Amino acid sequence: MFNIGDHIVYPMHGAGIIDAIEEKSILGEKQSYYILKMPGEVKVMVPTNKAEEIGVRNIIDKNSANKVFELLEEEKTEMSMNWNKRYRDNMDKMKSGDIYEIADVVRNLSFKQKEKGLSTGEKKMLSNAKQILVSELVLVENSSPDEIEGLIENKINASFKEFEIDNIEPVKNIVNKFIPFEETGTSEN
Repeated sequence: MFNIGDHIVYPMHGAGIIDAIEEKSILGEKQSYYILKMPGEVKVMVPTNKAEEIGVRNIIDKNSANKVFELLEEEKTEMSMNWNKRYRDNMDKMKSGDIYEIADVVRNLSFKQKEKGLSTGEKKMLSNAKQILVSELVLVENSSPDEIEGLIENKINASFKEFEIDNIEPVKNIVNKFIPFEETGTSEN
């Protein structure tokens, strides 16, 4: 059971503060709800009796936040080349509510975006994953969203520079791989 003022995480939505615990009658059923104040002045109602089942948890501590930042500095993990499978795998990680899994999604999709871009669906997923990650780290670090976003970007950029920049082939070579061009001179004889 959580209490008013607790900082909690609601999977797929991010972290917030329990503003109130109220009884509401919805569709004739009376139930107790956590009224969760989320970033951007959004309020979410979570049934108290289903909170654990849904995966609601306390926010991480400072030590765990440091581990999240370290994870963002690591090399990306293996992802499926099939975008559909990759999307499903990343969605499962996000639904887990595990901050390390979400950080993994943010790092991996950020790398992929820098390498060759993302589909519209994956861009949206990256944006959502970042928002979820930032919402929790803001509460843990007692910082502003802009400061946390900047820190995340710096960690990912440093990691990308260290691990990936040499693995990207110049565009010309990629084109030549699929459409081999033969060197033919245009000499006038």
